[in-house]
Amino acid sequence: MSMSLSAELWPDVQPETARRLMLAGVEAFAQRGYHATTTRDIAGAAGMSPAALYVHFPSKAALLFAISRYGHEQTLALVENVVAKEADPVERIRLIVEDFVAWHARRHTVARVVQYELQALPEQEFEVVAALRRRIERIVREVIAEGVDGGVFTVSDPHVAARAVLSLGVDVARWYSERSRQTPAALGKEYGGLVLRMLGVADTP
Repeated sequence: MSMSLSAELWPDVQPETARRLMLAGVEAFAQRGYHATTTRDIAGAAGMSPAALYVHFPSKAALLFAISRYGHEQTLALVENVVAKEADPVERIRLIVEDFVAWHARRHTVARVVQYELQALPEQEFEVVAALRRRIERIVREVIAEGVDGGVFTVSDPHVAARAVLSLGVDVARWYSERSRQTPAALGKEYGGLVLRMLGVADTP
């Protein structure tokens, strides 16, 4: 269990034992799936007793919620950062896709849990994460709509286009691994160009 990795993934989570449990949860959920994973599996992978898990997370669902919420907050921050620093819709979408795809490749194990175990969350926790997802999608949709209004994108429905763009990035977590040919950054750049062509931007560099 890597303490440096857990600190890198969740730098604002304290104490370190909570981060260790989150990392153990990610690995267990990714290997076995949420429903097949027990609290004993998670605590054992973190080198703790099952009772120690409940000190930081009242349930297995609470642990999944923490992992999922932090993952969505991190990807939302990536998108918001691009929008804050870049005004041109073409460059905004390119950079959003580059960062979004690179995150899902670099953090592919976490991202698989974040994206594909979402339905296991209880209703109230699911709605918190769903609200974060809607914020991400709304930002991407607004950037695409701005490009359509400016005549640089040619899609007929920015809502559908935004979902397609985000789905491409999310799917990276399903198949990417350390054996993949491209680095996360290189993959992000390639996807950035692909998305611009998909949106109708010709001859992208």
